[in-house]
Amino acid sequence: MLTAQIVKNCLEELTSITRIEFCVQDPNGSVFARTSGAVTPSTELITGFAASAVDSQIIGDQYLLKVMEEDEVVYILTAIGAGDYTLMVAKIAVSELQNLLQAYKEKYDRNNFFQNLLLDNLLLVDIHNRAKKLHINFNVPRAVILVEINSVSDTNASDLLAGIFTIHNGDYLTEVDESSVIIIKSVDSMDDYAKVQEAAQIAVDMLNTEAMLKVRASFGMIVPDLKSISKSYKEAKMALDVGKIFYAEKSVSSYNELGIGRLIYQLPSNLCRVFINEVFGDHIPDDLDNETLSTINTFFENSLNVSETSRKLFIHRNTLVYRIEKLQKSTGLDIRIFDDAMTFKIALMVMNYLTYLDAKDY
Repeated sequence: MLTAQIVKNCLEELTSITRIEFCVQDPNGSVFARTSGAVTPSTELITGFAASAVDSQIIGDQYLLKVMEEDEVVYILTAIGAGDYTLMVAKIAVSELQNLLQAYKEKYDRNNFFQNLLLDNLLLVDIHNRAKKLHINFNVPRAVILVEINSVSDTNASDLLAGIFTIHNGDYLTEVDESSVIIIKSVDSMDDYAKVQEAAQIAVDMLNTEAMLKVRASFGMIVPDLKSISKSYKEAKMALDVGKIFYAEKSVSSYNELGIGRLIYQLPSNLCRVFINEVFGDHIPDDLDNETLSTINTFFENSLNVSETSRKLFIHRNTLVYRIEKLQKSTGLDIRIFDDAMTFKIALMVMNYLTYLDAKDY
């Protein structure tokens, strides 16, 4: 919405150039914005002029002009001064205000359009018609980047990101709740995921460093047109959840790289609990210490290679073997064997998922 401060700033810039003072009032005579040296016309004068059929009026050394939007009087502009010069400047000011109104209206309409598009609230014919009206290209490959903000700051995340993701680049920003910003990123082709990944990482890095915000990001698949944007948004939401549960070390999660985490996320909780009971029985390792978890993860990252893992952990080979055998005694799984390692890895992911569900229910 066009604010009084924005109008005041615009008029003050014009005053500094032309030396003409301005006052802007609504059709009822209430002052909306004015420059410091402006005289405020009376309410009766403004309401009478607003109701008249003329577009401009001269009262002494004051020029009154109507600021219109779709054949409706929105504001009355008063320019203080006499002569053709004042009238010319007043007409320029009216033109500026009408352009501002149009720009902010388009911004609001575009924001509203994308919000409804993401939430599947539009029919296909409405998508085509509104996209055409708002000058948004329908058939452009795009992906939705969801940036979740987990901390409070006086800095507006959307304002920061708007400097990078601009309409001129084919990108759009919107919000559907207070805790996230949505970037609708345009790309050159349907397989340009590197560009989407880079854009998501730039958004995270900027908000982390410049705004000191704690954020995570995710993105969905690239879709060929506007009607499929909601699909990419739903995928980005899933990728954000899956990333937080299974890949907490990553600041950016991609839907097309979620792997087995996506499969587990879609399993019913009762089936997950049955699986955990089958694997561990009465010896569910629900409290693995950081040392054990670090050992297990490093062992998996090094393809079950004992020598390489011990080197990475800076421990003796026998120490690593001791830890693995200790884990085997408590769980019944020897992670040096591929089948047991795979079962244990999946079981750990399932337990993380169940912990997430329990916390969510609580």
